[in-house]
Amino acid sequence: MIQQRTLKSLTRAVGVGVHSGQKVELTLRPAPPDTGIVFRRTDLPVPVDIPVRPDTVSDTRMATTISPNGDPGAPKVQTIEHLLSACAGLGLDNVYIDITAEEVPILDGSAASFVFLLQSAGIQLQNAPKRFLRVKKPVELREGEGASLKWARLEPYHGYKLSFEIEFHHPALDATGQRHEFDFGSGRYKTDIARARTFGFTKDVEMMRSRGLGLGGSMDNVIVVDEYRVLNADGLRYDDEFVKHKILDAIGDMHVAGKPLLASYTAFKGGHALNNRLLRKLLADSTAYEIVSFERESDAPRGFAELAPAW
Repeated sequence: MIQQRTLKSLTRAVGVGVHSGQKVELTLRPAPPDTGIVFRRTDLPVPVDIPVRPDTVSDTRMATTISPNGDPGAPKVQTIEHLLSACAGLGLDNVYIDITAEEVPILDGSAASFVFLLQSAGIQLQNAPKRFLRVKKPVELREGEGASLKWARLEPYHGYKLSFEIEFHHPALDATGQRHEFDFGSGRYKTDIARARTFGFTKDVEMMRSRGLGLGGSMDNVIVVDEYRVLNADGLRYDDEFVKHKILDAIGDMHVAGKPLLASYTAFKGGHALNNRLLRKLLADSTAYEIVSFERESDAPRGFAELAPAW
């Protein structure tokens, strides 16, 4: 039986939110089987638990934000996608995440620091079957036309792979890979995807900060691009780091489903909003998916039984 996974012990991190600029402490703790991933705002007079589910997503502008019952006026946790991506990459099903502010720390702008934290705590198997959300028929969302067209699609696949294509019409981004495909069966999440950092444009900084966004951003946690080039002295970590970060984000956004997907995900110029709408459309059609588990490891897609350690 492929089993659920949680942490062996707790682990902590301190950092700042990329948008809020607030100092924040995370404590990641083991959770019982079938808990899922649950954030707890411990800084409030009465701590508030916010489970990670498609219907608790309350905002998708610039990042993925969750609130109880998806209420935008309720306590929230924002910028959860990089941490969720790391949880998905390591096969974690059940984690309590205590947080002392409303935004997950950006750390180095990728998922690599979260992978390190989670691996430092250790990963243990639980005596409960791991449940997967298997896509049974194609589900697609399209938005805009012509140059503004963007779309995302889920299709049946015995495993989990993601393909993303970007199109920014920018000299620095156009000089890198525009499309990348990643298959979880490769076992290479940590080396091929996790280190890809978020990116931003100098032309957008003033607008973002006027809206109270990007207050914690710096060249230590964001790839900064002006009109022509990457400004970070150390350059890029991958030749196609921009599109790989979009895959990293998509992995985190899709993990909001509460169970690992068995599907092929394809997107063109997608983002957090499109990803959440795609998940909601999938779950609204009971004929489009099923929940499955695997009694025999040999029945599972390649690489899934070995996903947990990822050392």
